[in-house]
Amino acid sequence: WPAGAGSAFVLLSPALGWLGVAATGSDTSANALFGAVQVAAAGRIGVSPVLLAATNSQAGVLGKLVSPQNLAMVAAAVGMAGREGTLFRRTFPWSVGCLVGFTGLVYLMASGPLSWMVP
Repeated sequence: WPAGAGSAFVLLSPALGWLGVAATGSDTSANALFGAVQVAAAGRIGVSPVLLAATNSQAGVLGKLVSPQNLAMVAAAVGMAGREGTLFRRTFPWSVGCLVGFTGLVYLMASGPLSWMVP
């Protein structure tokens, strides 16, 4: 299914990694879940599999900012237990903003002037 999006999958790829970590709380788990999907889709649409595998992992780091497990752990560590919602509201815009910027960078690396950066 993801490869059916064609070259637009390059724009969806970071969101998949972001959602995977936001839901599971673990970059390792999200890579295990979606890494093979990213590599297979890259091969079908003619984009570097290295780029999309790395995109999955890097976008996952941005998903950690809003992961409920991480927010609970941080809230407990800094004496804000019970105020996870406050932390979420403050980190969500940063997480999404960085994801949008990163998506643009991935697009430029996949098909634009930054394609020289990808092995």
